[in-house]
Amino acid sequence: MKAKFRMKRISLLFILTLLIFSCDQKENRRGAKVEASSSPRVTTPFPGESHLQNIRMLTDEGENAEAYFSFSNEFLSYQSTHGQYQCDQIFTMKTDGSKKRLVSTGLGRTTCSYFLPGDKRIIYASTHGADENCPAPPDYSKGYVWKVYSTFDLYMAAADGSDPRPFLPAPGYDAEATVSPKSDRIVFTSQLNGDLDIYSVNIDGSDLRQLTDELGYDGGPFYSWDGTKIVYRCYHPTANEDVQRYRELLAAEMIEPSAFQLMVMAADGSDKRQITDNEFANFAPFFHPDDKRIIFCSNMGSSGPGMPDFNLWVIDEDGSGLEQITFFDGFDGFPMFSRDGKRLVFASNRYNKNPRDTNIFIADWKE
Repeated sequence: MKAKFRMKRISLLFILTLLIFSCDQKENRRGAKVEASSSPRVTTPFPGESHLQNIRMLTDEGENAEAYFSFSNEFLSYQSTHGQYQCDQIFTMKTDGSKKRLVSTGLGRTTCSYFLPGDKRIIYASTHGADENCPAPPDYSKGYVWKVYSTFDLYMAAADGSDPRPFLPAPGYDAEATVSPKSDRIVFTSQLNGDLDIYSVNIDGSDLRQLTDELGYDGGPFYSWDGTKIVYRCYHPTANEDVQRYRELLAAEMIEPSAFQLMVMAADGSDKRQITDNEFANFAPFFHPDDKRIIFCSNMGSSGPGMPDFNLWVIDEDGSGLEQITFFDGFDGFPMFSRDGKRLVFASNRYNKNPRDTNIFIADWKE
């Protein structure tokens, strides 16, 4: 990747929005009573949001993000910090916002949950196996950074949170797992070989394959709906000073998220193609069910690369046809289409009752 993608300082709002918050110890609350929920609040689209109709706000407090549809489209899994929970834990709820349930252990920090085929089990990453306390927050004296905790391991559990078991435990960061719509493989980011690369594996843990090997971060992978392609975000430093900084930060379990670009590859790791080519932060890509377009989050269109105005965009797989989807002066991110393409779920700061809140929204999608 070109040297012009050198990391730039990114606003603290962006980092806060992506749920990098300090944590304290908490009790194990798995198995707690399902939370009661009132009807979701219907919100008004902002001018220009012609693709979104009947937008409903499914959560109403705390930092909530990475909500992903179950295979049946009946449930969502997501991560949340709210109320008594001081660092991210995994929850599930119905797509109408009802039956919210804690399904992680309530210990450590968790991230990146996804339903397995049949909706009876989930996979997510957690640090609780190494320490029941929340891990230390990022060191912002190094700039605006993400922590890639070496204590993150993958876990599989029943959909109600019971029977959590380590999945492919290994030293170093293991997280960001998602599942192929074909129901055969899992793709995830791992530090198994020292760098942050993407791997795929059969759901039973067999046939582990490394799909990326270029120096730098490769992560946030999602399969296309036909299971033949993977879209992901990356940062591949090339200038000597950028390479050195990347290595130094990674040794301290940190990366900078301010110049991610989007890539697509075949499911076996071949035919890698760069989709975006700009100086902004592009992340959270997901295929439209037509498998020709990609929806993602980016701060392009803001007044500068380090500005916090993040919106949803759609782009054709060949990098053409860029279209802005949301027009909120804040943060919209982590989009996912339902299998039939009729609904879009995303996280946003819009209509918050508290400044730091990020909530889950679901909308009807109009072509």
